[in-house]
Amino acid sequence: MFKKSSEAKAQQRLSGADRKKLKRTIKERFSHASDADIDTILPPKAEITVAKYPNRAHAYAIEGGPPVLFDVDGRGTDIFPTVYALWKVPDLLPSFMLKGGEVSRFIIGGADLMFPGISIPQEGFPSFLAGQPWAVKVPGNAAPIAVGTTTMSSTEALKAGLRGKALRIMHYYHDLLWESAENHYVPNAGFLEDVVLEDPVLQQMCQTSASCEYFLNPSNDSVNVDLEEGQSVDLQEVHSEGNEIASVHFDAKNKVSSNITEDMSSLNVMESVVAPAEAPNDEKEQVTLSVEEIDSLLDKCLLQALHTTVKDKDFPMSGSSLWSSHVLPCRPEGITLDIKKSSHKKLSKWLQSKSSSGLISVKEDKHKKEFMLLSVNRVHPDFTSFRPEKKRAERMDENSESISGSSQQIKGQLEVVETYKPTTHVNPIFTALGADTGKYYSASEATEFVFSYVERENLVKPTDKAYVVLNVTLCDALYKGTVKKGTTYPTMIHKKDLGGTFVNRMQIHHKVTRGNESVVRKGALKTVQIMTERRQGNKKVTRVSGLESFLIDAEALASELQKKFACSTTVAELPGKKGQHEVLVQGGVIEDLAKHLVEQCGIPKRGSNPDSLRSGWVGVNLIRFLTEIQPIYRPTLQCADTRLSQGSRTPAKESYSTESYIGLKSPK
Repeated sequence: MFKKSSEAKAQQRLSGADRKKLKRTIKERFSHASDADIDTILPPKAEITVAKYPNRAHAYAIEGGPPVLFDVDGRGTDIFPTVYALWKVPDLLPSFMLKGGEVSRFIIGGADLMFPGISIPQEGFPSFLAGQPWAVKVPGNAAPIAVGTTTMSSTEALKAGLRGKALRIMHYYHDLLWESAENHYVPNAGFLEDVVLEDPVLQQMCQTSASCEYFLNPSNDSVNVDLEEGQSVDLQEVHSEGNEIASVHFDAKNKVSSNITEDMSSLNVMESVVAPAEAPNDEKEQVTLSVEEIDSLLDKCLLQALHTTVKDKDFPMSGSSLWSSHVLPCRPEGITLDIKKSSHKKLSKWLQSKSSSGLISVKEDKHKKEFMLLSVNRVHPDFTSFRPEKKRAERMDENSESISGSSQQIKGQLEVVETYKPTTHVNPIFTALGADTGKYYSASEATEFVFSYVERENLVKPTDKAYVVLNVTLCDALYKGTVKKGTTYPTMIHKKDLGGTFVNRMQIHHKVTRGNESVVRKGALKTVQIMTERRQGNKKVTRVSGLESFLIDAEALASELQKKFACSTTVAELPGKKGQHEVLVQGGVIEDLAKHLVEQCGIPKRGSNPDSLRSGWVGVNLIRFLTEIQPIYRPTLQCADTRLSQGSRTPAKESYSTESYIGLKSPK
């Protein structure tokens, strides 16, 4: 956030009312902070100044001192403490502990914090939500080095195998905000120019204290450090004493790979996720393989995946999906499989080599810029001679179920049922049968009620049992208010029309159940709207709305789509529709997004005849996965393509309902 050089365009003092408002905001933002902590950061009678930057960020400081707080967008909602404030109150925020001081090089260099670079506690991470402020610390040093927001919740992190980005860094030691202070300083001698190491003073203080074991031993899997009763660490005192200590040198040969915060594939942290209760002495040592062994293991994992989890219906499949969802789960336990350490070096070259051997068929997608798996030669000698492990095949099925269930927060077990509530027209029928007129009934239940009434009143025509004679009550229930003036009411109705006519006179509702959450809404089930639009620079944006109809959390879906499509996503509230949100996905992913909603989120779908498809329609390939016919549901997806008219900036929209999207109707 403060990487680019920029000067504050305005600086002014806060009024008394603004100071009180700022303190109230801080108390709400950091509810666990005590009044003493807040007074330490913002002394009661001190003058507070605010500096406004061109990127809309605001920095708050005690007059004449370094900045202690900063607001991301100047709206007063996303306020974070600076490292100067955290050095005064180190426990103001919960913190992630790095695996070693060398990892701090990349944090100070401006990189975000990845889960493989974090030391995992024995008891696991404490519960946290996405978007919460967290600090970053180095083993052996109590002073935080950075602050940021979590990119996912603790539940999502465990489901992802503690892989991916953990913290989006907003501010760090040695960035421009830290340097903006006239007399910028460091809290102890462990803060060097480009790295943060152990604090020598704290190390000496903790040599005789078992409570400081975590600071002295970076491999200790503990996040929270409790000092002995009566013992405290004053960072300001440590800073003054640290000026007299010689600088700490380190051996550059022990430098950690520069990909430690970016490349996650070479780090194996699954043991801590699967069995967090295991003792450290029982952990399996990571096995180091040669290049030839890695190549052989790659081939075995691929053949295992082709036999067990890769199905012909999944083609075409992207190379990244083949690798992450099929090949990697087939590797032996305790083995880290990294394509970069093989002789192929790249996934694309490895796939090309397998294609050259005739085992698989791949083709490069020039738009997505990756190789797609088109087919598998299941009569290839390598395929036929390979014998998959049965136990592993069963385990792969379980893994595939867990993968498909990794989005339980979003999809759960979705069930959509149309229900009907009696109206004033049909209430006499239900009352005559002693049924509850305020209850919801399915179409079949309502049909049973009307036939029970016919049987009770003996209304079946004696000469033709296919017809029902209408008495006054049943005739009013079916036709009152629908017959035009001057037209006589029907006296009979065919049995095949009785149930449908009776149900149509009731008020339709729909009940949506997802997991433990259930809701009944009046009216028919509303559709999910999907559309793409072109913006300047030939950029596409895909919009999806109406997710609330299926109890889908927009924020959770945006987070999942961001990881699935490797693009940015945002959530915005629809204008004039309180409580309804729209997810914006960068890129033209209308087909993939619709497929994700149907297959992963469980939104009901409806099949049709593919012969009626017209070439050139948007989403013409959607018929590939709309194969299950569920006529009980109404169309639930509506897709559109928005293009800029030639010579005009006004978007021209082409909208399709589900039926027209798959070729049943003409475009609207």
